[in-house]
Amino acid sequence: MRINRTVWVCLLAAALTTAAFAQEGPVPKGVPHLDHVLVIMMENHGYSQIMHNPNAPFINAYARTANLATNYFAVAHPSLTNYLETVGGSNFGVLDDNSPDWHNGSCQPNIVSGVTNWEATTTPICPIRHQGTDAATPAIDYTNETQGPPGTINLDGKASYPANPNTVGMNIADQLTAAGKTWKSYQESLPVVGANNIDYSDGFFSNLTDFSKMNPQLNPPLSSDDIVQLYASKHNPFVYFASGQSKSALANMVGFDGSEGLYADLQSGKVPNFSFIAPNQCNDQHGRGNSTAFCNYDPDDNGTQAGLNPALIKQGDVTVEKLVAAIHNSPVWTRGNTAIVLIWDENDYSLSPIVNKVVAVVDTNYGFKGVQSSNFYTHFSLLRTLEAGFGLGCLNHACDASTATMSDLFGSAR
Repeated sequence: MRINRTVWVCLLAAALTTAAFAQEGPVPKGVPHLDHVLVIMMENHGYSQIMHNPNAPFINAYARTANLATNYFAVAHPSLTNYLETVGGSNFGVLDDNSPDWHNGSCQPNIVSGVTNWEATTTPICPIRHQGTDAATPAIDYTNETQGPPGTINLDGKASYPANPNTVGMNIADQLTAAGKTWKSYQESLPVVGANNIDYSDGFFSNLTDFSKMNPQLNPPLSSDDIVQLYASKHNPFVYFASGQSKSALANMVGFDGSEGLYADLQSGKVPNFSFIAPNQCNDQHGRGNSTAFCNYDPDDNGTQAGLNPALIKQGDVTVEKLVAAIHNSPVWTRGNTAIVLIWDENDYSLSPIVNKVVAVVDTNYGFKGVQSSNFYTHFSLLRTLEAGFGLGCLNHACDASTATMSDLFGSAR
């Protein structure tokens, strides 16, 4: 009886795995086999705000010496939408930055209900799962972040994506796990208790902190409003999936420091196949309104370098330099085919006529250097490229005929 039960369990597991892969498209081609990829995600600045910016000297030098996409576009808005599109190839009906509806197995995901989470709503986001229809991405959006003209530019203001009725609630972490490969989401300022149920944190205090139990004589009294939201769940896209809220997936979400953090892993060389690296909201150039002057939001949203907080740009530049140096000095940089991808989630200033173009740098330990590609690429292109390098089937809009693989930037293997 025990043998029969074991056989049944194995057959069921095999069937589930086959079903998961059946929901994917074919494996994309055109990229060498990749052993390790480390994606560094920065925040909220357009191509022209970063390139040739004197407060970002390292990033500019890095873009010249590695490979640079000069025509790479974030897809839509706001931030979370682009994070989901980068790892899952879809917005999954989520066009806001709301927190996850943690461990809610009875709610209907947006792709199932067909109801979009808009920016103006406060509804927590139902864990993404199953299959259904995502939200359309118009070339110019007059309904979400702005009402009426001039409109928010998605992509280049010309390209658009219709709603996809065959959207699968999966992401690249699910694919890697099913394929027996490894992944981690490295989130700076994540509290030591981990990511479970954490919407925001400064590394010590979080949305779970009970300030009523602190000394009531404190003057002024402390509250959740005093927390500088350095870690934000909206920059950790995997927690928005039902699979990402499992115990095993949550164990793959760690901070930058500590024995299992990013820098320790880099030093030891025990780096997963796929690393998603999100600096905190002072170091990723996002900014926070209740932190120091160096972390203040940009004073003007006119889309020019003159409107930026120069200290915020410099802080991000130093952060990128530190991260790239740690990767280059890691044993992982000397083994197999390894790539660093440095991207920005969106151009937060893309009101018409400013487009949603962002910087994308690809640095490999093999192949060509100094390539500048003017090919039209998007976050969907990056996902398709990573899936090609890892031998995974394409997901959602990464399968579209219009989504190009970034073959020129990932070069040829030795």
